[in-house]
Amino acid sequence: MEHELFAVCAPGLEPFTADELRALVVGEVRPEPGGVAFRGGLQVVARANLMLRTATRVLLRLGEFHARDFEQLRKRASRLSFEDCIAPGRAVRISVTCSRSRLRHTGAVAERVHLAIADRLGVEVPVAGPEDAGHQLVLVRLAHDRCTLSLDSSGALLHQRGWRKVAGKAPLRETLAAALLLASGWDGASPLADPFCGSGTIPIEAALLARKLAPGRGRRFAFMDWPGYDAARGARILAEAEAGALDTAPPIQASDRDAGAIEVARANAGAAGVAMDIAFACRAISDFEPPPGTGWIVCNPPYGVRLRGGGDLRDLYARFGAVLRRRCPGWRVALLGADARLLRASELPLEPRASWRNGGLAVEVFTGVVPGAA
Repeated sequence: MEHELFAVCAPGLEPFTADELRALVVGEVRPEPGGVAFRGGLQVVARANLMLRTATRVLLRLGEFHARDFEQLRKRASRLSFEDCIAPGRAVRISVTCSRSRLRHTGAVAERVHLAIADRLGVEVPVAGPEDAGHQLVLVRLAHDRCTLSLDSSGALLHQRGWRKVAGKAPLRETLAAALLLASGWDGASPLADPFCGSGTIPIEAALLARKLAPGRGRRFAFMDWPGYDAARGARILAEAEAGALDTAPPIQASDRDAGAIEVARANAGAAGVAMDIAFACRAISDFEPPPGTGWIVCNPPYGVRLRGGGDLRDLYARFGAVLRRRCPGWRVALLGADARLLRASELPLEPRASWRNGGLAVEVFTGVVPGAA
């Protein structure tokens, strides 16, 4: 049976999530603000959760209808097939957003939807608290009196791969690191270096991408508790993903001037199973040496907002640009930046490629080629 599905992603990441889905599913893929709509059965739900690198969660859109009063909301919600995804006795948590609708009290909306689920299942449905694990998240969106009901198939957000044992200072979310790599145009076969690696998110995601390792292979998902889930089929989907993985990655180099950050990055890479694919080094940008050959520099340099005051950062960017022009001519570069003035200080020929938000800050991906002969 096919369902209406929606891969939620950070605003700005929709084109990358859509491209990922086109490689995974058959049929139309429709980018929308905040995510990508598509269709599929539980096998597609499983593959999307297992394989998507840039999505935050995967929703099953159970249905939508007009609701102008609470009686109408409860009656029409109770017609939806909650039994396909909520087993009797399983606790639910209901998250509600209301916009330009007659029904504006989110608590009252959640109460009626909870009663509708109990009506449909014919049993009392426990209510989960925000911190309770193992519950089913139900999302209710009311806009212009139209109610959309969705069930979360992911559980923990998809950026929580399971390998980040220790977070460094101002860590980059895994989904954003994956999107940065995709935006860079990296071919997954050429050398890659990150001279501002911090806790290692970019090089770790690069190794997972290059080796075609499923980002969700080490975790559990909410759909695994749905009544219609076939555990044997899920195991086959995971086995297929593992069979497509590669044993080795191209040279990936990660460096940072902070010795503590390098130790954290090494531990995280070990937890991700890619420690042998990444060469870590504690070194300042002035001592940066790329791997042999020509490849990509992909990094998230300091913005001067969360790590420290921005007074000396123009000097840092100027040194960074000078080092790349001297030692990496012909290399492609992709930087995530929040301040165009800092990027101009690098004197690298960079053009904006994509934009999103990182920790509440508006950031852009800038790409270019380091001047000089390849």
